[in-house]
Amino acid sequence: MSELIDNRSRRIESLKSIIGKLHKGVPADEVRAELKQIVRETDYSEIVAMEQQLMAEGMPVEEIKSMCDLHSQVTRDVLVQIAPPAVPPGHPVDTFRRENAALQQSVAKLREGAEALAGGGEAALFACRQALNELMDIEKHYQRKENALFSRLEAHGITGPSKVMWAKDDEVREKLKELARCLRADFSSNGQAASAARAAAISAADAVSEMIYKEENILLPMALGTLSADDWAEIWHASPRYGWCLVEPQAGYRPAEPVLPEGVVLPASQGVQLPTGNLSVQQLTALFSALPVDVTFVDDEDRVRFFSEGPSRVFARSRAILGRKVQHCHPPKSVDVVDKIVQSFRDGSKDVAEFWIEFHGRFVHIRYFAVRDEEKRYLGTLEVTQDVTEIRALEGERRLLSWETGPAAEPAAGAAPEPPRARFEFDADEMLKTGEHPLGKVQACSQQLRKGEFIAIRSSFRPAPLIAMFQSQGFQVSCEESAGRYRTTITAAE
Repeated sequence: MSELIDNRSRRIESLKSIIGKLHKGVPADEVRAELKQIVRETDYSEIVAMEQQLMAEGMPVEEIKSMCDLHSQVTRDVLVQIAPPAVPPGHPVDTFRRENAALQQSVAKLREGAEALAGGGEAALFACRQALNELMDIEKHYQRKENALFSRLEAHGITGPSKVMWAKDDEVREKLKELARCLRADFSSNGQAASAARAAAISAADAVSEMIYKEENILLPMALGTLSADDWAEIWHASPRYGWCLVEPQAGYRPAEPVLPEGVVLPASQGVQLPTGNLSVQQLTALFSALPVDVTFVDDEDRVRFFSEGPSRVFARSRAILGRKVQHCHPPKSVDVVDKIVQSFRDGSKDVAEFWIEFHGRFVHIRYFAVRDEEKRYLGTLEVTQDVTEIRALEGERRLLSWETGPAAEPAAGAAPEPPRARFEFDADEMLKTGEHPLGKVQACSQQLRKGEFIAIRSSFRPAPLIAMFQSQGFQVSCEESAGRYRTTITAAE
């Protein structure tokens, strides 16, 4: 039993067998001791391979997600700490690492504030809220990881992180929402409020720290050892669509524009003959960009083949998803619904599925259509997403031409001009009541603003940190108070 296991495949099998005991209820200390005795040492690639084999053998993702923190804790003593390879400033890994360092500082602030909550006082409560405000920025870090980094790992056959880590990311998101809910309680009249907030703060801090450990010691080393220069170029070019967490990328790394992996590249002026007409590539590209809807096409092998690039996409997309299995483009908790839709289209039992949701203060209609050839053979699925907020508000009829801007839209003499509409509107107080922090959504929406468009935020308080942050990013920010309510606008600079 005590002989050193040097063979990689045998080490992975031993890891899998010993870790399996955790799932059967064996105490973590016993499992940790057995790993130290038998396996002695392992590295990130063997831990990833072990979890992927468990999933391949039928262990549910939810079970691995529920136990992966214990996996991490019991393997720390045998995990070989390989010196991370140097990457230039601005490289995606450099940015991930710098964001993690900034997040750790925010976690430390949260822990300090949580410990001070027991003594009461506004200072401790404010410290916790400020730390939470910073940690909500983690959404952009996770979005880049889930959509840009995971997609390239999947192209190399590594699917475990996108299944397990994405589920753990969602767990962090829920813990931060719960903390936000606890921090809104009335601490003056509720003796249990401070205790509940402290417990929620520690739980959220632990979850964020645990994910940072997994990224720094497993995910990022594995990615550096797996991905090519072209992969990192694709991730770098895709990243700005999702934004940055607490820190901006450094200058230095700047790869060439990645080349699409397959297909025939036609000159912009060359025509594409369709059954009902002929369009140049330039016209076809512009046509998709002008559509008031976002479209994404998934082929009959469930791989993303195309998406449109309009100026106001509802959901961010990057070329990193091209060729990615559609099941890997969604959180694990949504995969069953995705499979159900695709299978019903494939077997011909259904042709349409639709949903509508509230998203960043907008009403969004999402429809899925089965795409078939003339003989009704399944070719793929078309996703059509549209922001229908303004359409829902229409009343009566308009039979005459009337521009929204310009001379024709000017009000009649003596009539008050209609104030410009916000592209996105939020009520910060209502969001906080439901456990949702507004900062993450406001930041995500700011990435979609075109010049002159703005976000409006209503609140019962002056959001000073938010104002300072967006001013530092070059946005035009104003805040007006009326009858105890504040209206803050964030406008994309002209």
